[in-house]
Amino acid sequence: MSAPEAVTDGTHPLDTMDGTHPLDNPVRAALSGPHARFAERRGRILRYPVDVAPWVALPDVPEAGDWADAAALAGPGGAISITAFREPPPDDWETFFHVDGVQLVDAGVVTEPFPGAVRLGPADVPEMLALVERTRPGPFLPRTVELGTYLGIRREGVLVAMAGERMLLPGWSEISAVCTDVSVRGQGLGTGLVRAVAHEIKERGDTPFLHAAAENTGAVRLYESMGFTLRRRTSFLGALVPKRRPSGSSGSGGDGPATAAR
Repeated sequence: MSAPEAVTDGTHPLDTMDGTHPLDNPVRAALSGPHARFAERRGRILRYPVDVAPWVALPDVPEAGDWADAAALAGPGGAISITAFREPPPDDWETFFHVDGVQLVDAGVVTEPFPGAVRLGPADVPEMLALVERTRPGPFLPRTVELGTYLGIRREGVLVAMAGERMLLPGWSEISAVCTDVSVRGQGLGTGLVRAVAHEIKERGDTPFLHAAAENTGAVRLYESMGFTLRRRTSFLGALVPKRRPSGSSGSGGDGPATAAR
């Protein structure tokens, strides 16, 4: 499997002096940086708690021991989800989804608060999960709301649109969970909420970015019309841990519990 394609048109000189950038491995950058309080660690593997986000962070070049540590974190038969991965899982892991995606970054997005938008929090999670179930924007779990700012629109007391922040990296914040109920589509609610979330991100000095499925060309065109630009092509992978767990962990050793990252 080839590495994700980086966009090198010179428009966004994002790479650091050593040729890397946080957006190249965003889950790892988040969990070793601003989201370290969420991180669960085993060896060189980091992951979000399973009720916060599905993402697991591998090193850029994972070794056999890293896959063993990932298996230990998830448990036999468990699942891991990887974004921006470069290496396929070992042959005895079963891939249950593989989606080509794009990573888009702010290239002059006009941002502004959105009239009528309300801030959403833990008390709103049942409504948020119900909206996600109806619209399927991507992973959103019972504690995802803890990752950042979430804004929503209600009509007649019902939550019909929302958008918020997911991965938080040094200097960057991912806009995610952008969804609008079918009953109110075409009214600009999603666009308004994306601009409003981006406004809050930029007000604190960070830069918004987002991911989308490459096949969702309508959404990609919309984001580009708002001022986002393609940085790189990437992939999202879900894999099941072999039921007979690999041995040879290089991390915390044995069958001990995962530890919080420090």
